[in-house]
Amino acid sequence: MDTPTVPFSDLSKHSKEVAETVSRAHRVHIRRRDGEDLYLTTARHDREREETASVVAHLLSALVLSEVGVRAVEHALPAVFSWARHLSADEQREFVRDLVDATKDAVELDVHATLHRVIAEWRATARILADPALTASLTRPLPDEDHGEVLAP
Repeated sequence: MDTPTVPFSDLSKHSKEVAETVSRAHRVHIRRRDGEDLYLTTARHDREREETASVVAHLLSALVLSEVGVRAVEHALPAVFSWARHLSADEQREFVRDLVDATKDAVELDVHATLHRVIAEWRATARILADPALTASLTRPLPDEDHGEVLAP
């Protein structure tokens, strides 16, 4: 479903039309020139999205409580994340644990950045593993040179 987009100025100039669009389309993308874009949605639609996320998170969490469930999730992993096929079995298992924890954080703490970070980090790992030359370059032993303590950024 395409999300209608309106300029930020329409919120004040044509607020009634924007509200009608939100009611019809469930949400509207607000494009801003001087800041991050926004989405405007109805409270009902937002509650339904939260409920959907909660059901999926709890279902996934319950599924990985048994070894059969873990295997089912690992089996489904490449269908959802095609790049996961480059991860070893242990890495896929770790990715599933991280994914479950991150979905719980998204639902229980309303922290969504963790889920995005987990997926981005595991995708980067898969990208390295998919390139044998890059993998060899990044896993070769480091020279014996000691460059001293690494300071926190």
